[in-house]
Amino acid sequence: MKNTILTLQKRKQNQQKITMLTAYDYTTAKLMDESGIDCLLVGDSLGMVMLGYDSTVSVTMEDMIHHSKAVARAAKSAFVVTDLPFMSYHTSVYDAVLNAGRLIKEGQAQAVKLEGGQAFYEHIKMITQASIPVVAHIGLMPQSVLALGGYKVQGKDYEHAKNIVLDALAVEKAGAAAILLECVPAGLAKFITQLVNIPTIGIGAGVDCDGQVLVYQDMLSMYDGISSKFVKSFASIGEQMKQAFKLYCQEVNNRQFPATNHEFSIEDNVIEKLKLEFTINHKG
Repeated sequence: MKNTILTLQKRKQNQQKITMLTAYDYTTAKLMDESGIDCLLVGDSLGMVMLGYDSTVSVTMEDMIHHSKAVARAAKSAFVVTDLPFMSYHTSVYDAVLNAGRLIKEGQAQAVKLEGGQAFYEHIKMITQASIPVVAHIGLMPQSVLALGGYKVQGKDYEHAKNIVLDALAVEKAGAAAILLECVPAGLAKFITQLVNIPTIGIGAGVDCDGQVLVYQDMLSMYDGISSKFVKSFASIGEQMKQAFKLYCQEVNNRQFPATNHEFSIEDNVIEKLKLEFTINHKG
């Protein structure tokens, strides 16, 4: 059965956790869907993990639509949420509704996600009035990382914590269907989760959120180096992939692959006839 925004709401009401992972392509999304992941997030993080950008700022609507369509084709059960990229909704409420509609119509998403709280009240309100579910992203907002002064934990003191609470209340009032809380203290995330009536999805926000999300390349250790504190490696897929690629190179170079069992046969007399014909024609 296909998950919907009502599925997530019921999970909160029944105190059942919600699982979400990022997905950007058909094959990976299919594996996640078949594994029982509740939600697939086509995040603008694809700018870095799929397109090689330094940040999410360069991601376009066309990028998001392209990847969203691929994920949606694979999601038989999972609920698909797609990010509105940087400057696709900041300029006006009209642009916000228009581009949200494009992600639903062209990208086949079931909901859109946008970064921002109180400042985007009207944007969220009008998108939801267009019958498009919105997931509001508050706390650390990667699209605003320049204004925030870097990737830092948000809401550690009273004034900043209060502002995040006000953001949560504002987006709920505006009609948001869920809230994504990124990189906030666990106690604050727990307080907000208990305060609002809509599901909260955490990333670096502690265990008491209604659900959790991770970038799948992070949780599969597909990158070298130190990851964020809130990331757990569930498998060393990156190292396994590199070893497989190295073994492939080795076997090709040593003529071990392809082996006889990987080949298709042809009768010797066919080859002999070809040799005779093309050798004669070439000499002629």
